[in-house]
Amino acid sequence: MEKRILFVGGGAAGIMAAIKAAEKSNVYLFEKMPRLGLKILISGKGRCNVTNAGPVDQLIEAFGRNGRFLHHAFHAFSNEDLVSFLAEIGVRTKKERGGRVFPASSRSGDVLDALKMELERRNVTVAEKTSVKDLIIVNREAKGIVLRTNEEVFGDAVILATGGKSFPGLGTTGDGFDMLAKTGHTVQPLYPALVPLVVEEKWVRDLEGLSLRNVRISVRVGKKEFSHFGDMVFTKKGISGPIVLSLSSEIVLHLAEPLSLEIDLKPALNEEVLDKRLLKDFAKYSNKEYKNSLGDLLPRSLIPIFVLLTGIAPNKKCNEITREDRKRILHMLKHFPLTVVGTEGFAHAVVTKGGVLLKEVDPKTMQSKLIKNLYITGELLDLDGVTGGYNLQAAFSTGFVAGFYAANDP
Repeated sequence: MEKRILFVGGGAAGIMAAIKAAEKSNVYLFEKMPRLGLKILISGKGRCNVTNAGPVDQLIEAFGRNGRFLHHAFHAFSNEDLVSFLAEIGVRTKKERGGRVFPASSRSGDVLDALKMELERRNVTVAEKTSVKDLIIVNREAKGIVLRTNEEVFGDAVILATGGKSFPGLGTTGDGFDMLAKTGHTVQPLYPALVPLVVEEKWVRDLEGLSLRNVRISVRVGKKEFSHFGDMVFTKKGISGPIVLSLSSEIVLHLAEPLSLEIDLKPALNEEVLDKRLLKDFAKYSNKEYKNSLGDLLPRSLIPIFVLLTGIAPNKKCNEITREDRKRILHMLKHFPLTVVGTEGFAHAVVTKGGVLLKEVDPKTMQSKLIKNLYITGELLDLDGVTGGYNLQAAFSTGFVAGFYAANDP
């Protein structure tokens, strides 16, 4: 007799798990939002960065110290497997800078539509606008779920794929963590990760929308320095962009106190080379004022702030700039300062840092070690990777493994 498997949450992990389990089981997928996969739709700024094309070791490394937990899942359903699967269901993909993989159409809706069609093809019963409030556990074994209406639904296994707490407006409000805590699972403290940073300096408002390419940002916490090279953007409250999001995940645990951040605006040039460049520019604009001489080095909107922070009179003629002045300018180019005071919170976070203690989950099957026939996937796990498609791959891989073992375990 075929198993009856219940899935809670219709995001990337839940959909993939349901598709895999439906090969051998009767599958019922419950999603509290009006439609499945809302977070898939907004991922990659609406383009859906489905995975990263790097080797498996790189995928594991993207999750830091906890990445080893994903070793089996990434081998059981790798990035290459995901790309092949998407091709089979009609989604061609393309690789872009940094190994990021997107649908060839650059439309996240194409990925979601194909996944939903596959659910239909495999006869998965989908119940949208259906909230689950609790698990039915008997003698440390999952027997079913309790809906918000108090209706009980019974099954042979339950797969939790409710996501973390990021983008709560899309339904990821942390319900799964509450359910798991009730069963005795340890939930590590939850923080917004891959999230824009808020800074103390009010002048960032004047730079809102300014993008900086190929810069390096650094933050020192005690003896440890966190540093990332690439692109960033100023926001109304602070900074965002790929390197800022990755940095945020590393420093979010240390934001009880303000942290000093530095931007190296010219990381490809050392101070000696940069000084020669300054001398050349000041000679070129010798009769111009200092505030009008930096257009070859900096974006126009950044110049007034930069001039202010160097403390050099804006109207000073370039032919009057001293060696000490140049030192201050050089220092500012290599150590442009900001003070990080917080993040923009779960409402703007791509993923959740923290989650179910990994020691309580079998990495080969995603089954709970505490509750039989309960499988835990995706962002519920204490895993968060850097930007670049890694987190969606982890959702698909953990979902695939959970779906397979839920359907095949005796």
